Amino acid sequence: MIYMRAILAIFLLIGFAGSTFAQGTQIPFGGYEHNASLPVEVISDALEVDQETGNATFVGNVVIGQGEMRLNASKVVVEYKTGVNQTGGKISRMVASGGVILVNGPEAAEADEAVYSIDNAEITMSGNVILTQGNNALSSTQMVVDLNTGRAQMTGRVKTILQPEN
Repeated sequence: MIYMRAILAIFLLIGFAGSTFAQGTQIPFGGYEHNASLPVEVISDALEVDQETGNATFVGNVVIGQGEMRLNASKVVVEYKTGVNQTGGKISRMVASGGVILVNGPEAAEADEAVYSIDNAEITMSGNVILTQGNNALSSTQMVVDLNTGRAQMTGRVKTILQPEN
């Protein structure tokens, strides 16, 4: 009887792991809907402003906060909307690089780079992505987080490490 349970547990684990290693895995991220219209606070060691493009580059221990969400990186370029109907000061997107860490609620993710599209309320993390959720960890090449729904999509050789409960 114990032997049969062990075999059943192995088959269930293999079945679950097989689906986890699929090219696209959807997971919850942050546990709640994020309000992308909240003010964005940026703290850094230095700021450079490009007068031609209007872009602002924050360098050194950059911390970005919006509501409960926090993003840390070595460098963040803030790109502003341009065009005939655009007024100054509207952020289009933020591009973070260098040891990017994103914390939203109880989850945390690390990557080489992240792009936060303000209008879409979407963050695309790429390069050595690692997501931790409690004692479990997932890794992939890319993760796209939809802040409107609190869901993330991981693609590119997704690997999961599940910790059994004691």
